[in-house]
Amino acid sequence: MNTKLEQFKKDIKGRQVSVIGLGISNIPAIKYLNGLGAHIIARDKNEQIPEELKELDNIEYVLGENYLANLKDSDYIFRSPGVKPFLPEIEEAVENGVILTSEIETLIHLTEATVIAITGSDGKTTTTTLTSLFLKQAGKKVFVGGNIGTPLLDKVEEMTKEDYVVLELSSFQLMTLKEKIDRVAITNVAPNHLDYHRSYEEYIEAKSNIFNGQDENGILVLNANNEFTSRYEQQAKGKVRKFSSTGKVECGVYYENGKIISNISGEDDDIIDAKDIKIVGIHNVENVCTASALVIDITGKEAIKKVATEFGGVEHRMELVRELDGVKWYNDSIASSPSRTIAGLKSFNQKIILIAGGYDKHIPYDVMGPYLMDKVKMLILVGTTAPKIREAAEIEAKKRNEDTMPIVEFDNLEKAVKYARENSKNGDIVAMSPASASFDLYKNFEVRGNLFKELVNNLK
Repeated sequence: MNTKLEQFKKDIKGRQVSVIGLGISNIPAIKYLNGLGAHIIARDKNEQIPEELKELDNIEYVLGENYLANLKDSDYIFRSPGVKPFLPEIEEAVENGVILTSEIETLIHLTEATVIAITGSDGKTTTTTLTSLFLKQAGKKVFVGGNIGTPLLDKVEEMTKEDYVVLELSSFQLMTLKEKIDRVAITNVAPNHLDYHRSYEEYIEAKSNIFNGQDENGILVLNANNEFTSRYEQQAKGKVRKFSSTGKVECGVYYENGKIISNISGEDDDIIDAKDIKIVGIHNVENVCTASALVIDITGKEAIKKVATEFGGVEHRMELVRELDGVKWYNDSIASSPSRTIAGLKSFNQKIILIAGGYDKHIPYDVMGPYLMDKVKMLILVGTTAPKIREAAEIEAKKRNEDTMPIVEFDNLEKAVKYARENSKNGDIVAMSPASASFDLYKNFEVRGNLFKELVNNLK
């Protein structure tokens, strides 16, 4: 019997539970908590009630501008990741003894399964997917959630001690996390989401919450090539493993001389030749190293090798859309930060035509300059970050006393794709890798990526 789950069911019955944010992650949680007898107060700035909730009884709605009114009268607050925990109404409620949590935090607290979580500025989704596939290939039952897959709180009663929960977690989800997670990886840390966080330091600290609840049995996988690794290593309470794409590490998985190698057991053991990995780019070599470091002692290397040679990548992550008249078109809509676009540019051994730009998260773009000059033959810009990206290229060109590549700006993606078609030739590569969020024009990166694919597939 899962005693924590049974106690939670008793505690939540009849309690006032404010659920803030009526999006994808919270709707299953609302249904589950409602079924346990909680009195749900569904809150959202949007005044529209989701169709999935209209069938439920005994739900109170607080919608519109005053959606946080009387929040302090609740017993529990379940916030969606997009709701900042430092809003005054939430802080006041917590000071009054209201329990602040979330769908993902409650799941981690209640499940008996082994929890594995991945965070980082880049590479989270691919690493999470690889980790889950490695485990499944080894015959394990796996639940995938967080920013990827489906919400899992309503699946908690299906989970056993033999199962695995693999989560992709953003800094938004980690802001208030205090739960223990068995195995954790931080892919890297670079400036991101500074439109949400009050400072870069807050963002860095949020990432550390993913492992702060661990004990001496926890496993923390860190990037040996990231500037914050030593800081996190000093904070770690459990065992630290590392990954690297630039050479050997003491305990972990690394890339050297064309091979991915593990020495977690204490001796070097080749896992796979990097040339046999189906997904391209050194950043994907790193993703395979990270996922391997997390679970190789559970799965064995054969499961890793089989998945790595067959897995074609996650949609919207340097995804080959089509080849038309000798031009290859790639969709990298997930690239919502400069560091992610830089990783994508490094995937190619030739200069490419780059479509970039989007919503401004108030992060620096100067770091892109050298890579734009080295890897881009034509720069096609859209969105509010277009001037920043242009400036990064121009400043780097001035440093080198060189001309920039041709740079053009458009007000929408349709015009950008049309221009790329008209100005590309046999042997070229065109990639949409925005280095920016999508919120200026699109609901999310998936919508942006799907539009790009539709436009490319309609080219004649």
